[in-house]
Parts: sequence; structure tokens; C-alpha cells
Amino acid sequence: MDLELHGRVAIVTGASRGLGSAIVRAFSLEGMQVVAAARSESDLHRLAADAPSPVHVAVCDVGDPTAAARLVDIALDAFGGLDVVVNNAGIAPAASFTDMPNEEWERILSVNLLAPVALARSAGPVLLGQGHGKVINVASTSGLRGKPTLAAYSASKGALLRFTEALAGEWAPANVQVNAIAPGAFATDAQQAVLDDPTVLTRRLRKIPAGRMGGADEIGPLACFLASPRSAFITGATYVIDGGEAAKL
Repeated sequence: MDLELHGRVAIVTGASRGLGSAIVRAFSLEGMQVVAAARSESDLHRLAADAPSPVHVAVCDVGDPTAAARLVDIALDAFGGLDVVVNNAGIAPAASFTDMPNEEWERILSVNLLAPVALARSAGPVLLGQGHGKVINVASTSGLRGKPTLAAYSASKGALLRFTEALAGEWAPANVQVNAIAPGAFATDAQQAVLDDPTVLTRRLRKIPAGRMGGADEIGPLACFLASPRSAFITGATYVIDGGEAAKL
């Protein structure tokens, strides 16, 4: 199936590694032009060097809302347009609720929720003005069901899902679709401590009906479909990709 993505322009945050870099690679293989945003300049340049289609490196910390908003101008300057926004950047410090200070809550909410809000607000005039566009928010299964020691992360991702639904309804008349992806456990750097401990890994995999973690490249096809005009009647949806973990009672 031709997803009609060739030549379209996307912004992907948290693009230097893990699921973000996998989404950039998938977009690039479809012929998209991508602004890859993250804090790690060296990782971004390696990603851009290996990409089959143009990838523009944007070094920024999306925890600063003004930095997130500037990404739209960068896309317009680099590629002359904008079609897709992927809010993937996220942080997930773990601590008991009583041990996590307010400052840490504020940092988590800034990156996981307020940065997507700022980027969507900045992209809105472009997407709404041209009469088409896509916003894809990468949430988490922790946003569906709260997890112990991840109260702030779960709250931020749950709020991101509600934001996705509200914005989808608001922007649907302008032919701009807003959807979310909720990944479970993926074998990326974020899970390295689990992957390095056989006992912990075995215990973790018992919770996943598929019996394994996802590979980072498995998120790319879903992101491409949601970025494509082929998904124009899908908006306000959350796509869980977790090997069946969230569906298990």
C-alpha cells in the first residue's frame, strides 16, 4: 500500500534514540523529510547520516516550551512546510510518591505534557490553515493504568491522552487528525536496567502475554499509518502496542 508520505514534512521530538529514532527512520524510508529534535547532538547527526531521506537536526530541550514551539519555524525554514507532528519526548523518573519533590513533578509534566501542548499550539496555525495535518502523541500504557513509583509519569501520560481526545474533536472539522500511541515495554535504552538483569527481565516478561518486549522498529509502521492520509477518518484514538499486557486482566 502506498501511504502517500513521500515528500511530506514531520517533526519528531525525542528523536535521538529508542522509539523516537525508530519513528524517524520509518518516516525517512517512506520518503518523508524530518526535523529530528532532541538534546543529544551526536546521536542526531548519526541518525541523519544514515537516513535515506533528508533529516534536519534540531538540538533542543523540549522541557523549555519556547524551544518546542520554535521547532515549527525550523521545519518551515528547512523544508518549506509541515504535515506531521510527533510528540515523542518523555522522561520517567521512578520514586515513591512521598519521596518525589514538587520540582520533579513539574519537570516531568513540563516534558511529557506541556511540551506537546506547546508544539501543537505552534503547529496549529500551519496545519489548520492548510486544511490537513497530523498530530501523533506518544503516551504510554502507564497513562491507561497508573503504575506504582511512576505516579508523576502516569499522571502526565494520562493527561496527554485526554489532551489528544479533546484536541482531536476540536481540530477534526479542519481535517487535522490527532491520535496517540501507548507503548508498553520495548527493548530500548529506557529498559536497559531490566534487560541487563536476567531475574528482573524474566519477571517482567511474565506480565506480557506475547512473552517478549517490543522491538523499537515495530512502532514505525504504526506511526507511518497514523501520519498518512490513509488514516484521515481516524482521530481521537489511542493505539496500544504492548504485546497484550494492558488487555490482560
